[in-house]
Amino acid sequence: MNLGDTIRSGVRWTMVGKFGHQILGFLFGIVLARLLAPADFGMLVTVQIFTGIAGFVAGGGMGQALVRAKEVTKSDYDTVFTLQLGIGCLIYIVFFFAAPGLATWYDTPAYETLLRISALSFILRPFNNLPGNILHRDMRFKAQAFVGITTLIVTNSVSIALAWLGYGVWSLILSGFVGSLVGIFLQAHLAGWRPGFRLDWQRGRDLARYGFLVSANDIVVYLRRQTSNFIIGRFIGPAAVGLYNKASSLNDMPSGTISNSAYGVVFRALARTQDNRDRSKYIYLRTITLVTVYTLPFYVGLWWVAELFITTVYGQKWAGAAPVLEILALAGLFMCINNQSGAVTAARQLLGPELVVQLVGWALLIVGVAIGYRWGISGVAWAMVVVSAIMAGLMARLASRELRVGIREFGRALQPALLLNTILFIGLFALHTWVLAPFKPVQPALYLIAMATVGGLLYTICFLYLPIQQLTKEAMRWKTRLMLPTRSVKP
Repeated sequence: MNLGDTIRSGVRWTMVGKFGHQILGFLFGIVLARLLAPADFGMLVTVQIFTGIAGFVAGGGMGQALVRAKEVTKSDYDTVFTLQLGIGCLIYIVFFFAAPGLATWYDTPAYETLLRISALSFILRPFNNLPGNILHRDMRFKAQAFVGITTLIVTNSVSIALAWLGYGVWSLILSGFVGSLVGIFLQAHLAGWRPGFRLDWQRGRDLARYGFLVSANDIVVYLRRQTSNFIIGRFIGPAAVGLYNKASSLNDMPSGTISNSAYGVVFRALARTQDNRDRSKYIYLRTITLVTVYTLPFYVGLWWVAELFITTVYGQKWAGAAPVLEILALAGLFMCINNQSGAVTAARQLLGPELVVQLVGWALLIVGVAIGYRWGISGVAWAMVVVSAIMAGLMARLASRELRVGIREFGRALQPALLLNTILFIGLFALHTWVLAPFKPVQPALYLIAMATVGGLLYTICFLYLPIQQLTKEAMRWKTRLMLPTRSVKP
């Protein structure tokens, strides 16, 4: 199998895993949203702000260094495992003693116990990380998809059972531990990995140099994403955090399923072709084209049906998340560009310059959210969209300069998605205005189904049959799979 086929297969299986994860997570989320209150989710998100930061420190970026390296040995894996386990134990000790201070800061005593129990996950993480790194390096994305979906089913089943029994936020915390144990067992078995202890300081330093920049970038990205939750939780309250997080998680689903699936595979492919700039350039631009074509229609649809979707699926108590979702959906294009440009910077050792970009973006977001929260969570959402646009431009510039991609080349890569989604938007506007508007208040489910069905058909037909040069081969593949005519037949 050549590299192109390997990338396509890897993306397909990663998308299967991501799509299954998103669909199952969405369905489980509906049940949990009806069993739990927004404040329960808000408390979990607040705790995760702090544990999430430490999670990047615990990994140290060394796992990604193993994936990127041209050659690795059993000794390398044992060294990384030993270092990560030691760091994880130290992090737990820090959180154990810091928990009372967090509870006092938020004036919520429950945070003390929540943080101490949640922090136990840092001791388990190395047992999950290392076999996952092995599967990723070997590009065994089918196995990773299986582990991800199985773990999700177990985790959410336990969550629902505990929520039904009245455990509140603890149903979300405890189920995470059960899911981690299942994931550890499955990944270790599939990767053929057994924990080993070793400290090769020289090799550890080599991996840590790259890993440090990976962690630094990940931490800044995480802090940028959590800035909104932190400020909302501090100045508006846990319920507002729950509403904002619900909108944000829904908004992340298309990008998380498609763009993030491509990221992991493309990163590994770019690492393998890092000595061939022209090949890397082609992979980058082709990925930008296909990721935006497959991702953006979901954001166009979300913008149209956000209010009805949330109130119909989750219930009226979540209605406050709808305006936020409408705003965040505007950032869909920027998320795709940012994500795939990040694969270039990670694979071609541009993590130092990327760190500068991430710090600039974080500073801008702090200012934007500090101003925007005065208009509620919608103001925070607008700040996120503006900063996403700026970050997409900066990251695309960084990747394009490294691969010598011109502005016209980059614009050409985006043309198919912009054309198709403009047509989709106009089509949905006409459908809403001339046909479905009267049904929206009285038959919301019918309105949602009709918009999704007609919009999907319109986009599919345009994708398959409009003469868009950049999509000719991709459309031909789909016609072959769907057993459609691949060329016109003369009478």
